[in-house]
Amino acid sequence: MAGGTEDVRKLFIFTTTQNYFGLMSELWGQALLYNSPEINNFLDDGNQMLLRVQRSDAGVNFSNTIDFADTKDKVLVFFKLRPEVITDQNLHTNILVSSMLESPINSLYQAVRQVFAPVLLKDQEWSRNLDPKLQNLLSELEAGLGIVLRRSDTNLSKLKFKEDDTRGILTPDDEFQFWIEQGHRGNKQISKERANYFKELFETIAREFYNLDGLSLLEVVDLVETTRNVVDDVWRQTEHDHYPESRMLHLLDIIGGSFGRFVQKKLGTLNLWEDPYYLVKENLKAGISICEQWVIACNHLTGQVWQRYIPHPWKNEKYFPETLDKLGKRLEEVLAIRTIHEKILYFLPASEEKITCLARVFEPFTGLNPVQYNPYTEPLWKAAVSQYEKIIAPTEQKIAGKLKNYISEIQDSPQQLLQAFLKFKELVKRPTISKELMLERETLLARLVDSVKDFRLDFENRCRGIPGDACGPLSGKNLSEVVNNIVWVHQLELKVNDTIKIAEALLSDLSGFRSFHRSAEDLLDQLKLYEQEQFDDWSRDIQSGLSDSRSGLCIEANSQIMELDPNDGSLKVHYSDRLVILLREVRQLSALGFVIPAKIQQVANIAQKFCKQAIILKQVAHFYNSIDQQMIQSQRPMMLQSALAFEQIIKNSKAGSGEKSQITWDNPKELEGYIQKLQNAAERLATENRKLRKWHTTFCEKVVTLMNIDLLRQQQRWKDGLQELRTGLASVEAQCPLTWQSKWEGPEDPLQYLRGLVARALAIQSWVERAEKQALLSDTLDLSELFHPDTFLNALRQETARTMSCSVDSLKFVASWKGRLQEAKLQIKISGLLLEGCSFDGNRLSENQHDSPSVSSVLPCFMGWIPQGSYGPYSPDECISLPVYTSAERDRVVTNIDVPCGSSQDQWIQCGAALFLKNQ
Repeated sequence: MAGGTEDVRKLFIFTTTQNYFGLMSELWGQALLYNSPEINNFLDDGNQMLLRVQRSDAGVNFSNTIDFADTKDKVLVFFKLRPEVITDQNLHTNILVSSMLESPINSLYQAVRQVFAPVLLKDQEWSRNLDPKLQNLLSELEAGLGIVLRRSDTNLSKLKFKEDDTRGILTPDDEFQFWIEQGHRGNKQISKERANYFKELFETIAREFYNLDGLSLLEVVDLVETTRNVVDDVWRQTEHDHYPESRMLHLLDIIGGSFGRFVQKKLGTLNLWEDPYYLVKENLKAGISICEQWVIACNHLTGQVWQRYIPHPWKNEKYFPETLDKLGKRLEEVLAIRTIHEKILYFLPASEEKITCLARVFEPFTGLNPVQYNPYTEPLWKAAVSQYEKIIAPTEQKIAGKLKNYISEIQDSPQQLLQAFLKFKELVKRPTISKELMLERETLLARLVDSVKDFRLDFENRCRGIPGDACGPLSGKNLSEVVNNIVWVHQLELKVNDTIKIAEALLSDLSGFRSFHRSAEDLLDQLKLYEQEQFDDWSRDIQSGLSDSRSGLCIEANSQIMELDPNDGSLKVHYSDRLVILLREVRQLSALGFVIPAKIQQVANIAQKFCKQAIILKQVAHFYNSIDQQMIQSQRPMMLQSALAFEQIIKNSKAGSGEKSQITWDNPKELEGYIQKLQNAAERLATENRKLRKWHTTFCEKVVTLMNIDLLRQQQRWKDGLQELRTGLASVEAQCPLTWQSKWEGPEDPLQYLRGLVARALAIQSWVERAEKQALLSDTLDLSELFHPDTFLNALRQETARTMSCSVDSLKFVASWKGRLQEAKLQIKISGLLLEGCSFDGNRLSENQHDSPSVSSVLPCFMGWIPQGSYGPYSPDECISLPVYTSAERDRVVTNIDVPCGSSQDQWIQCGAALFLKNQ
């Protein structure tokens, strides 16, 4: 078999080589093939295991070895499974055929990744029979080859890292893994930090891409938006060296490829022609959205946003993912065909004709998978669509009249007319139906003309007003005035654009379309001019404010971060709220497509750099400035030490121990440490406040419980509750001021408390009986018999004012030991007053003698309210105003009365003279 022209072995090698290299048979002779010693050795010598074929200028070269130089061009390799002579019988069972592209590493990696790893690791039969150690080794081999491939430049004899080389990056997962590896293996610390920074940015989407096939179409719709934000952050970062443009271009391409393959795989599980319409529609719309959104994202980022981003501008032409765009358009065609079919069925009666339509209409698409878009399937698709249109043409003719009748019934209502055209727009686009609905489409065009006029009038009436006012632009949340105005007019633009799109899709052949289109475009130009004017005014205002230190727009990196205001003691952060608003405005205006002036962008970049720390400091400052409002008044002394410690940290904001310089924005390490100290101190203070507030609530609940206890029948329960209260107070006794502990009123002995309660209750009953007999004010009264004597005196004041027909503020309270008050319309005689710190004989105060009691009784006196201008029973110069307390503890004042004392008032203040009611 070594030389005959019928040698099927050599014919196999000849045909395979010719097909692989795309050779024409006349360019290389079969004589070369049949006389080649390398081929003969491979076929006829059982020891010769390999035949290498490589393209050359003369045709092809054969060899029985593989050299390193062979890897420069693509290589075809024939090799044997067993060391045998090749015969007609074992030709197809003993020869394996393989190719090498770019490098042996790449070829081996792709073979393991695409062929052998899936078969040996994922197939149940093979994985069950393969030793686990071998499975691990195979996985490690795949991972190791991938690492080498991602880090190598195959044009060099030694492996060398080259960041612009993306030949080993075939999927987004490869790119994410690349930066992980760089973070571990980088040569320099700066390179490692940069790689880890990119790795952290990509972590937001890495998990989703790794598990992409497990996500739903709707989840990937959200992933597209997240991915857009991530790549934008990667491109805009200024912490490290910029992300290479060529690498970003490649990343955008492989992300689009991943999205496209995902959409094809998910929609490939559906029968797009026979599955329920709602299911097909929902999935197709999601698939279209994925394609459209990524195309829009790439176009917007590389065509507008990044080209205008001064720190790292995009230099190439804008990137347009053409294949993904065409896939999206193919899906739109499929959805349109299914939608037209559904709308046709809507107008067809339930009959045999309808069944026939269902059975025949999609026959042209039999055997054609519509989601498999490529240049080779496009002619087949167009032919199938053309045949489909021929099939539905007779049916369209029949339903045109029905659709005309349907629309004519609602054409008097502009909104319903528009909704009808939108509902059946796929049918209206059909030439036959469009011609039949000529009059109705003219009516729709007139309605759209009116809509554009309304949009113009609304804009002209509101454009000069204040957002939120009845005659101003509609207002949104969290938007400054300039951004609000631009967003409002942008929404008007969208409405006008929607109107234009409807007209272009359904009405472009009508005579009035051009006039409508010009009017709508003129309005769009007017709206865009307003947008630009708003932006220009904002730019001028901001740039003017940059030169004014009082505007709040200036931030110096070496300036002090915060200080205590010397006027009101409040803590102020040197990062104004106007800067926060500016950051939001810059971000929002950039997203709307405006080019931010370089000076403003520079300030925004500096502000953004410190924004995170500033927000934390503002939170701390707000806590410091408002903590007193969060404290219970009586508990403030208990938190004094913690508050002073917190304030001490604020006052000692030094750059380090022993340093004199203040911490500034451009000291990130010291700033982070200082913020941590502030947060820890604030947390301690907040925790302590929460603990004390909790105890306060607990004490209140226990006191309320004690108030509801029957003291006659449940004395032990009272004592137990009181003991619980004492135990709780003991837990905070170290912090508890004496004034707070004394807030508990009443005796510890419940019987004593009960006797006082009963005595007052009986006295009140006596007061009521005397009041009913109109004899209350004529008797001598004891104010200690009342629960709230101050309330009684205030009631006397109000009754006096009514009697005298004057205001309560025009009266003053007086007491007299000389007899009745001449100027008082109503007065009472009071007994039961006690005096401490001195003695009183009814005429004037006198010092206590060594044998005098510390507390003495006071003679009864008359009390009442008289006009402010009246002289009263005593001269002001010979009196001192003494407080009247409810008890000897002097914790609650009932009123103040003037007592005659002679001329030396300071003497009685120094001796602590005071009146109080006797105990019941």
